[in-house]
Amino acid sequence: MAQPLVVLQDVNKHFGDLHVLKSIDLSVDKGEVVIVIGPSGSGKSTMCRTINRLETIESGTITIDGKPLPEEGKDLAQLRADVGMVFQSFNLFAHKTILDNVTLGPIKVRKKSKSQAEKDAMALLERVGVQEQAHKYPAQLSGGQQQRVAIARSLAMEPKVMLFDEPTSALDPEMINEVLDVMVGLAKDGMTMIVITHEMGFARKAANRVVFMDDGQIVEQATPQEFFTNPRSARAKDFLAKILTH
Repeated sequence: MAQPLVVLQDVNKHFGDLHVLKSIDLSVDKGEVVIVIGPSGSGKSTMCRTINRLETIESGTITIDGKPLPEEGKDLAQLRADVGMVFQSFNLFAHKTILDNVTLGPIKVRKKSKSQAEKDAMALLERVGVQEQAHKYPAQLSGGQQQRVAIARSLAMEPKVMLFDEPTSALDPEMINEVLDVMVGLAKDGMTMIVITHEMGFARKAANRVVFMDDGQIVEQATPQEFFTNPRSARAKDFLAKILTH
């Protein structure tokens, strides 16, 4: 059996007196799409951020591709290159063109030549449907386009796994699908993905597994079919009743 690509074992995290992650155990296989859902404040984003060490943990272990997360320095930069992250806000460099935003990491971190980085970036921008915007600046793009650029920028680093922290929550409703469509395409291409989202339609369509978190714990995990039709815990039933009726 191949080992899982991402493994969290007995992970604990506090913010002051608040115990935000309580003995989290989670394994994600290569090529698997895991959707993490749950009420606000359940620890979903914090868990996501520990996987590329944007948040430190007090106890437990996290490994990526069999290696423990590095503390800092060069190894941490390498980890961040291997673990792509797409946030709610697009975090693009406002003073750089779209093309420059996407080529910056590959040139600086992956040491690609400018010409190769630009060629690869154009292919990625085409893949996410914004190749015509390559020479514009972020402020000239819609939110949906900017988020697709943010995905292309992550992909440009050729990551082993992609983390998405509510990537559509800051978007206008009509722009959500254009971003989710790109993510569905990535899932079909075999990208390992951990996605925090409130988009249940996307979870049904793209997930191999749904992980439900509440109060800093993983309460249950199942296939989308099982989870949405027959949740086992009272907390998941209550959560689904609230969100699926709207």
